[in-house]
Amino acid sequence: MPYDDFTIKTLIRPVVDFPKPGVIFRDITPLFQSPRAMRMIVDTFVQRYIEADFSHIGALDARGFLIGSIVAHELNKPLVLFRKQGKLPAEVLTESYQTEYGEARLEVHTDSLCEGDRVLIFDDLIATGGTLLAAAQLVRRLRATVVEAAAIIDLPELGGSQKLMDSGIPTFALTYYSLTEQ
Repeated sequence: MPYDDFTIKTLIRPVVDFPKPGVIFRDITPLFQSPRAMRMIVDTFVQRYIEADFSHIGALDARGFLIGSIVAHELNKPLVLFRKQGKLPAEVLTESYQTEYGEARLEVHTDSLCEGDRVLIFDDLIATGGTLLAAAQLVRRLRATVVEAAAIIDLPELGGSQKLMDSGIPTFALTYYSLTEQ
């Protein structure tokens, strides 16, 4: 089934003034309520990466888990979880990063990746790029390589995809929004 940007965009719900005034939050939860939309999203990612040269899929807490885990299953790849601080039970590496709303920390188990592993990282949204850049730094600290950062939505005006590309990480998103687009 071919990818249909119109269908995807019509199901992403804009929530004005969340989590703070002036922000339009892109709520992807309606996508998960539509089997057709989910099939289109997963099929698009699977077709893009089915012959790509990578060994692992990294999924970012929490909405990145939703797509990353399905794509990892479909492509028969190991899944690496990048979690918010304090959520992983074993030995971790931690990376601080800036979000649109403050500072946060991302963690990964130290035994998740090995030298030479090639990782495709997934999140729901590319905004300022902080979370994906933190995950990429954790991948590098484990002596692995990030192949690409993928998301459902990119907000290019916030500069995250450009920051990722400037750091040598290609990006791919299914759809794009301007900051004022409803």
